[in-house]
Amino acid sequence: MADVPLYVVSDYTSSERRINPSWSIAQLKTKLEPITGIPPSCQQIFYKPSAAEKVPVEAPNEEAVLLQQFHLTPYAELLIVDTRPPSARPNFSSTEGVERFVLPDEEYEQRTDSVLAWKKAEKLGRFDPNAPSREQAKIDAIAKEVEARGIAVGKRCRVGGEDARRGQVMYVGDVKEIPGVGAWVGIQLDEPVGKNDGSINGTRYWGEPSELRRGLFVRPERVEVGDFPPLDDLEDLEEI
Repeated sequence: MADVPLYVVSDYTSSERRINPSWSIAQLKTKLEPITGIPPSCQQIFYKPSAAEKVPVEAPNEEAVLLQQFHLTPYAELLIVDTRPPSARPNFSSTEGVERFVLPDEEYEQRTDSVLAWKKAEKLGRFDPNAPSREQAKIDAIAKEVEARGIAVGKRCRVGGEDARRGQVMYVGDVKEIPGVGAWVGIQLDEPVGKNDGSINGTRYWGEPSELRRGLFVRPERVEVGDFPPLDDLEDLEEI
């Protein structure tokens, strides 16, 4: 009999496999063990010709019953369930106890087939002779943006032109925890709709620790300073 392509799906794998209808259920389970990592005695198999159908692949004598009895359809799904309790199943996604291989820096730098070698050849990143001047140009451009927009600590502002996100400038300068060069603007929003409490990865830029996330760091071009007092949610109610 010709093989039938089926999708074999389990907790740890999902792949297309060719299944021969002349196999017995017992043969199938034996062949599925190295694919799924589940012993034959712990496999519960379901054949799913469609999303709405789920046919158990089982029999009192699994050595005698052939898969052809299930009328296998190409590219249907074969679901393999592990009947072992969770504590008895191996955790294939855990790296605990696995020795990590680390290539020494000296050996890596000598390789000619590495990303580092490619960057050197193409003069990219830190190997670009013009990189320092371009980086300084970006820093200068951001500083000019801060000055042109009148951004300074203590000023009221809004973010991204959204009236819903108003606040006060609390910090202007470098933030080493965020990739990229140039100044960032730290804003304490009026409402707790920010990303942090004024600190990033343990470095505090303003204020005291708080569970309310009112802090936000953005580039100067997203900040508009001006007369933006805190919104009064009760004002509209008084007019009703």
